[in-house]
Amino acid sequence: MTVSKMTWRPQYRSSKFRHVFGKAATKESCYDGVPITRSVQDNNFCAVNPRFLAVITECAGGGAFLVLSVHHTGKVDPHHPRVSGHRGNVLDIKWNPFNDYCIASCSEDTTVKVWEIPPHGVLKNLTVPWKDLQGHSRRVGLIEWHPTANNILFSTAYDYQVMIWNLDCPEQVIKNPVRTITHHTDVVLSMSFNTDGNLLATTCKDRKVRLMEPRSGNLLREANCKTHKASKVLVLGNLKMLFTTGTSRWNDRQIALWDQDDLSVPLLQDNLDGSSGVLFPFYDPDTHMLYLAGKGDGNIRYYEISSEKPYIHYLTEYRSNLPQKGMGVMPKRGLDVSSCEVFRFYKLVTIKSLIEPLAMIVPRRSESYQEDIYPMTAGNRPALTAEEWLSGIDKGPVLMSLKPGSQVELSYSEMTKGMGNSLDSRRSHSRPGALQLTYIQDQLGTKDGREDSGRTEDDRTRTPVSNGEDLALCSPPRTENELRLKFHKQQEEIRRLRELLNQRDVRVKQLELEIKNIKNTQSQSSL
Repeated sequence: MTVSKMTWRPQYRSSKFRHVFGKAATKESCYDGVPITRSVQDNNFCAVNPRFLAVITECAGGGAFLVLSVHHTGKVDPHHPRVSGHRGNVLDIKWNPFNDYCIASCSEDTTVKVWEIPPHGVLKNLTVPWKDLQGHSRRVGLIEWHPTANNILFSTAYDYQVMIWNLDCPEQVIKNPVRTITHHTDVVLSMSFNTDGNLLATTCKDRKVRLMEPRSGNLLREANCKTHKASKVLVLGNLKMLFTTGTSRWNDRQIALWDQDDLSVPLLQDNLDGSSGVLFPFYDPDTHMLYLAGKGDGNIRYYEISSEKPYIHYLTEYRSNLPQKGMGVMPKRGLDVSSCEVFRFYKLVTIKSLIEPLAMIVPRRSESYQEDIYPMTAGNRPALTAEEWLSGIDKGPVLMSLKPGSQVELSYSEMTKGMGNSLDSRRSHSRPGALQLTYIQDQLGTKDGREDSGRTEDDRTRTPVSNGEDLALCSPPRTENELRLKFHKQQEEIRRLRELLNQRDVRVKQLELEIKNIKNTQSQSSL
């Protein structure tokens, strides 16, 4: 098989994403004064979900990271409380895809810790984790959550092992992983899953790309290309292709595309430039767009992926004078669909202690919901429990619509109890916009009942969260910092209530239209 080269001649092909452009946030919408870590690890150092932004910070005497509300923009208080339970530098953080209040972190102290974040954010230093995973013998450099199974976490360390952890157990300290994968002969540089999580791809410092079954640990295929030293790998959804970034024999930055079923020779291989920073790839399976952001670069290249030759179609690039150290990515359910936003980065600018949101936007004249660029996407509900996945079951992700009003936002208590049984999936995954008004009324009624008569029970449910505070029971703010934190919590509650009212308004309009249609059909039938 011959390796094809990419051509940079203008290719006139029809694409709805040809004119996608990057729009940086204004100074007021950035996060200023964040002491971003100076670690040389080739990680993103940032994790985002629709509620919180987490970033690894520089600190003395251990490792810590900040957790900020996504809406808490502007100047960050230098004394803002942190999550600081590690004894060594934190190297990677990842939010649980099915629980916006759960985050995992790994560190040079050889441990992985899983934290429960209180619903109003971190109000004082959080030092006691929900789970403490102790199994690696050297510093842990990477962690990844399973994309469809709940509470399954993967970690890899400088002991060359990949460990699989089941968090659905009563112990607070877990010392035995459910499986250890030992195929690697050097440090694992990156891990990536396919859509339903039954394939795991890794790159290693030994220059090899490996494809394996994560549950059993069986090695399926292995690539050893002497002309391409891979550092990062992505499984491109269900296209049955792998994408790697790395360096060539002459240390040029290079990208390569591989057939998932044949890793002997890459399908495509091309040199980009002579810079030395690692290329971080990001893939959106809904739009088939691929983004490349280089460490230390100011630009972001983006492409469109197809299943036929030439496979990768260059679109354009976003350029900036501010170099990025790492990038956080907002899940699709947190995007602003009213402005046709299809991707959002959170760019770490170390030289300015700044985190800059960067929206990738499809230019459209209409302000209505654009269904062609927002297909059904992976939601925040697990398809499997940990036990089901470990028993051998595979399922694709539970899909959701991004159309406003089509989803019920889960509360903190439902997130922490286990999202698989909290709501009937048929209520939120039926036709777009079918929000159950009666369900909202039930939720409001039960919430009011809990607040009036079940305050003590609610307090008990919040007690396991290390620094959770009930606003009704805490003392009045004594300092300006406490007052500011309570103000932001109040703003977050107001925003949530507004979203709930908007959803009810949408449902009321839908019911009015349905009643009108029924009346029209009845009048026609009577004639």
